[in-house]
Amino acid sequence: MPVTLGSAHLASRLDGRRVGLLANPASVDEAFRHVVDVVVSLPGVTLAAVFGPQHGFRSDVQDNMVETDHARHAVLDIPVHSLYGETREPTRAMLAGLDLLVIDLQDVGTRVYTYIHTMANCLRACGAQDVPVIVCDRPNPVGGVAVEGPMLEPGFESFVGLFPVPLRHGLTIGEMARLTNETFGLGATLEVLPMEGWHREMCHDTTGLPWILPSPNLPTLDSAIVYPGMVLFEGTNLSEGRGTTRPFELAGAPWIDPHRLAGAMNAMGLPGVHFRPAEFQPTYQKHAGKTCGGCQLHVTDRTTFQPVLVASALIQCCRRQAPDRFAWRQPPYEYEAVLPPIDILYGSDQLRRQLDNEVSYSTIADSWANGLDAFRPLRERYLLY
Repeated sequence: MPVTLGSAHLASRLDGRRVGLLANPASVDEAFRHVVDVVVSLPGVTLAAVFGPQHGFRSDVQDNMVETDHARHAVLDIPVHSLYGETREPTRAMLAGLDLLVIDLQDVGTRVYTYIHTMANCLRACGAQDVPVIVCDRPNPVGGVAVEGPMLEPGFESFVGLFPVPLRHGLTIGEMARLTNETFGLGATLEVLPMEGWHREMCHDTTGLPWILPSPNLPTLDSAIVYPGMVLFEGTNLSEGRGTTRPFELAGAPWIDPHRLAGAMNAMGLPGVHFRPAEFQPTYQKHAGKTCGGCQLHVTDRTTFQPVLVASALIQCCRRQAPDRFAWRQPPYEYEAVLPPIDILYGSDQLRRQLDNEVSYSTIADSWANGLDAFRPLRERYLLY
């Protein structure tokens, strides 16, 4: 039997209310019914407005840092408010007349994925305007057991990291809502509708639920599994595979020797992954139209694979192969105009400084231990499963 999503319990919570809904095309249930259709089918419920996160309510905007405009729903003739444009937080006018805001978004278990920050902004705004919030819980597609990577440090907050949590946090979106609302004082009246049948060790392909790409550059579960680490390539001049059909699984640059790179990475014996030499030509983004040498990550054991460790080692290996060509990406990036993109992605300047100083990837990984040890007991308080 497939996992039952939190949205299955909406009927008992919405009667007689004017509802706003934050969603996108991945907001579907096991029968492929979109949450908009579920809500409008409920007697006595008025869907008054919908809200869209990064990439838009229709998720039709391909690249990062491309804002979406406000619009009207073509069928329902209600406002479609963009929360990735002139504002990233619902305004008083957007929330006016709503009895409740429902959030049904598919997160991917990574601190830098902006949907959890859009949710946090909604919790803060709704708390200030006395609009209750319901979060419909969904699986963490990469599992809910492992936590990995650095904690976000003070001074490095951004739209890809608002709170001190690790890069791979191991929470569902409902659990993250509870943690951020209570721990960081967002002030919302919050209810999380839990799932039934989900267990922490489950990856998405064991839930019985359909995979609907949550954003345009995470087309498959394979891309989501490597994303918690490979997203760090966005902070470099190396391609993270955007503009190919395997974003985040492919990485490289025109000056990289693919066989040399894959050989060096496989020689490290990193658990749960094999590096296959590959050449690819992005159709847009970095190195568009140029053939890049690099590798494709093939995850052979999800339980032992450590995406942040792997990405740190891979960036280091690419840099060592062509130190005169490697560079850190310069701002602006995701509404940050001063700090280097790698710093806000990583959550501090430590990775940049460590790699600049030739610190080994294993020593880099060891530096995460104290932060993770402090996070785990906090996380434990908000687990629902």
